[in-house]
Amino acid sequence: MRLRVIDLETTGGDRTSEIIEVGIVDVVRDGEGWSARPPVSKLFRPRGEISFHAMAVHHLTPDHFCEADPHCDEYALRAMFAELGPADVMVAHAARFERSFIADTAHGGLPWVCTVRSAKQAWPQAPGHSNQVLRYWRGFRLDPALADPAHRAGPDAWVTAHILMDLLKEHSVERMIEWTAAPREMATVPFGKHRKKPWAEVPHDYLRWMASQNDMDVDAVTAARAELERRKVG
Repeated sequence: MRLRVIDLETTGGDRTSEIIEVGIVDVVRDGEGWSARPPVSKLFRPRGEISFHAMAVHHLTPDHFCEADPHCDEYALRAMFAELGPADVMVAHAARFERSFIADTAHGGLPWVCTVRSAKQAWPQAPGHSNQVLRYWRGFRLDPALADPAHRAGPDAWVTAHILMDLLKEHSVERMIEWTAAPREMATVPFGKHRKKPWAEVPHDYLRWMASQNDMDVDAVTAARAELERRKVG
């Protein structure tokens, strides 16, 4: 089995942003355990501007790119995946972000593992579940040449690969796929005018509006629909 860990750096944080760097680390079976292949990363020239907020995170600026660098699209991603050979599962930290940029057709519709969701299930007592917090909390001793700097695609994929391998010591790939696919639990509304309000206190018409949305956070929509069903039963 080959688990393909991927990390993206982009021009911004919304769906209109472009991919400007891709990092990949394949995690493969190694006897009774797992091992990580060396990280592979590639820069892609943006068509538009890189936001200053994004630059402040990954420190990629227009000076990092030249006219010869390709743009990133589904075909470029598919070619990059093909060069590394077939995989069985896609993996990312906070996989919702990567999945919003990578079409299923680019990787053949593989299942995903989200290491954030898996870590929250496996280690609820952790002081935080970000990539770098888990790196130090779990005591990883990683080669700085591969793991740094943080917030670049190759190094972040390398850290995520080690989080994945740590999780695999006690939990199966299949279990983590289930954790990833399950709607995340929400005790309160995560956004909007009723933010932080328990679902039971949200007005019925607002729940009905949320339940009808197609471009909203899918887990929030699921929670709104569940609350409507609860009220029917009650």
